[in-house]
Amino acid sequence: MLKKMFVFVLAMVSTAAYAGVDSALVGRAEKYLNSVTGLAGGFVQNSTGARARGTFSMLRPGKVRLDYNDMPVQMISDGKDLYFFDKSLDQITTVPLTSTPAGILVRKKIDLQNADIVVTDTTQDKDTFSLKMNLRGQEGLGNMTVVFDNNPVALNSWTVVDATGAKTQVVFDNLRPKNNFAKDYFQIQRHKTVATGGGDAFYE
Repeated sequence: MLKKMFVFVLAMVSTAAYAGVDSALVGRAEKYLNSVTGLAGGFVQNSTGARARGTFSMLRPGKVRLDYNDMPVQMISDGKDLYFFDKSLDQITTVPLTSTPAGILVRKKIDLQNADIVVTDTTQDKDTFSLKMNLRGQEGLGNMTVVFDNNPVALNSWTVVDATGAKTQVVFDNLRPKNNFAKDYFQIQRHKTVATGGGDAFYE
C-alpha cells in the first residue's frame, strides 16, 4: 500500500513539474524568433532600483548591440563573444554570448523544445505571454523570462535572474524590423586591446 502511494505521489509531482508549460506558447515563440532576422528600437533597463535607457539592435545570427544613453557603456556581440565596453576607461570585458539572454535569441536556429534550453514555465494574459527558461544543466546559475506581445507576436521584454537572485529587466520600445546595418555596426570602434574568445558554434 505504501509503495502504491509513493508511486502516486511521485507521478503527481512529475505532472506538476510540467503542468506550467504550454507547448503551444513555446511553439509560437519559437516560430516568431526564427522568423526575425534583425530588429532595432529602444529599451529601458531596470536593475536593483536603477533605471537606464538606450537603443537596442539585433541581427541574427549572433549579433547584438546595446547603447546606453546616460552611461559611457556599450554592449556588442560580433557573432562570437559579447563585449562590455567602458568608453570612459577604454576597457573591454569579454564573456561568451551563450551566457547572456541575447545569446538564446540570436542563434542561427532557435530550438526551445529539443536543444539545451529548458522552458520551465509559461504564462499568458490578454496582451502578452511569457516563457521562463534556463540552460540545461545550469539551473542553479539563474534563469530568464522572455515576454512576447500576443497579437501580433513580438518581443516585449526579458527579465534575467542570476545565481545570487539579482534581477535585471529590459523592456523594449518601438522595436521594428531592420536588416541594413552598416558593415562595422556590430564592432567596437575605439579600444586599445580586444580580448578574444574561442567563439561559439551556435552562431557560426
